[in-house]
Amino acid sequence: MTDRNRATAAPHRHRHHWRRDLVELAALFCAVAVADGIANLVAHGPRGPLLLVASAVALLVTAGFHTWWARRHSHAPPAAGDPSAPPAAAPREAAATTAPAAGALWRMRTTVRDEPGSLASLCTALARHEVDILTLQTHPLPEGGTVDEFLLRAPQHLATADLSRAVARAGGRSTWIERADAHDLVDTPTRVLGLATRTALDAAELPLALRQLLGRCTIQSIPATTLSGRPNAGADAPVEGVLEATVMRLRDPSGGAITVERPYLPFTPTEFARARALVELDARLGPRVPRSRDVLTLPEGNEITVRRADGSDLAAARAMHDRCSERTLALRYHGPVSDADRYLGHLLSPRFGRTLAATTASGRLVALGHLLWDGDETEVALLIEDDWQRRGIGSELLRRLLAMAVEAGSDSVYAVTQASNTGMVAAMRGLGLPLDYQIEEGTLVVTARLDPAKALRRPESGLRQENKPVW
Repeated sequence: MTDRNRATAAPHRHRHHWRRDLVELAALFCAVAVADGIANLVAHGPRGPLLLVASAVALLVTAGFHTWWARRHSHAPPAAGDPSAPPAAAPREAAATTAPAAGALWRMRTTVRDEPGSLASLCTALARHEVDILTLQTHPLPEGGTVDEFLLRAPQHLATADLSRAVARAGGRSTWIERADAHDLVDTPTRVLGLATRTALDAAELPLALRQLLGRCTIQSIPATTLSGRPNAGADAPVEGVLEATVMRLRDPSGGAITVERPYLPFTPTEFARARALVELDARLGPRVPRSRDVLTLPEGNEITVRRADGSDLAAARAMHDRCSERTLALRYHGPVSDADRYLGHLLSPRFGRTLAATTASGRLVALGHLLWDGDETEVALLIEDDWQRRGIGSELLRRLLAMAVEAGSDSVYAVTQASNTGMVAAMRGLGLPLDYQIEEGTLVVTARLDPAKALRRPESGLRQENKPVW
């Protein structure tokens, strides 16, 4: 109540009414008359003392009944130690400082019979182990039964073996359990819409979106033809796709096929339909790549533009090949120099990864940086035209490629080169990340374990950035 309300209500509490005074006066006269009658009856009646004792007993009974009724129906707090009293609410300050018990997040899939009560039995078994069900998805199977996918919060002390046995006793079979994280708390419709948005903005996102949609799996893009121009085996997937237990094959809108394999867990028709919908979205939108650009200034004052590249840069990339020395091409492609042009169509396709191009102020292509999806692994590669080497361009491209790898969820990247390629080795060392070196048949493989905080850090390349759009 505000001060104004208090001031307004105060006069009403002290106002007297003549009707109330009249009723009180009448009650007083009645009480005196009744008291006089009782006094005369007790003093002059034949049974006055007995009547007086009976009145006293009646008053005691009435007082006792009133006390019992007041305690039973009172809104006052119950007496301390009363076993029938409900538990008192904790103070707000104590509730604010009491954190909920932490638990482990798990993703679980299990197959149950498609009959009433099967899911209830499973939920009851989980409740006995104090497991909280956060989300639940149901995937019907054509041959009967359903695959139920849970996101669970279980006590830290609960082992996966105990959880699996409890699910098996409740009727679950083919159970699969793995650790989850906070990202899995997003509901499925929201996650699918987010993946569709990323796919719509960038064609290179399709393999990554499929991997995030389907969980831990291996995705490979099979081009329609080999580098020699011959038809590629396994690239003739039908338009509607093929689902075979743990493998699904989808037609790639850019040609060829996309295979998704998950050896430990069969795909459900629901997952197959979701994957096919993403591929159909990619086909309808056609070729696309983000058109953001970033202008950098070299130490000597020249400006270069870093942007995403695609198939439209094929002619410019071939022209750069012609200006590169044989040694530069050999260090990049590890094979006959005459075959270098054949790789460009594969490298510039957004289906196999992402490519960054560095161009001069006149539009001349002088460097390419590739981030390639290699199954479960990620490869990085650089090609810098001879006249533009050792100016910090390679380090800048590599830093951006690793930032893309972190965004894509890669744990590590590797570069295949030769020990004599000191520029590539120096660029990898300049990232400040843990490196692993392996020699395989005279080829040096440098693997960098990614750290999001360090992978996004700009190395001391000497380049000055004038504008930084969001990639």
